[in-house]
Amino acid sequence: MRERPDGQLVAAAREGDAESFVELYRRYYPAAVGIAYSTLSDRHLAEDAAQEAFAIACRDLRRLRRGDKFAHWLNAICRKVACRLMKWKSQSGLPENLLSTANQADADAESREDRARLVRQAMHRLSASAREIVVLRYFSGLTHEQISRVLGISDRAVYSRLCRARRKMADFLRHNGVGRREP
Repeated sequence: MRERPDGQLVAAAREGDAESFVELYRRYYPAAVGIAYSTLSDRHLAEDAAQEAFAIACRDLRRLRRGDKFAHWLNAICRKVACRLMKWKSQSGLPENLLSTANQADADAESREDRARLVRQAMHRLSASAREIVVLRYFSGLTHEQISRVLGISDRAVYSRLCRARRKMADFLRHNGVGRREP
């Protein structure tokens, strides 16, 4: 079965076809979570941001002038929601990483947490757009083609930005001892 274009789904949703909006949700929810995660670094808050972005999109769907630009419009909403949640998170004093590590006494767990911390640091050294692409690819599991459609850039741009981001992260990680072998 061939996928209906976003413009058709938006037009149908505007006319009250709930299934069309559900299809847009299925199509773009993973990307919205990835966009939010690239700002928030917290999966649960990213899921909340994505859900709120969809609620706003549903409410304001009639304001969208071009239905074929739904993904870009949704991403902009999601970025704003994520920034608002990030501000709330920093003001509320919540820890940066809400995920608990299992058995801190275990040296392997500490080592994994150290590597995870360094990966988070490497991610935060990337530009916002590079971080989004990395998160969409490796966190949300989107293909290059899907990322291209969601961000409105060419497949080639996705590939080259992803390569540059991975190279920058790898350089940072090597510089901080990750990937080095003991003599």
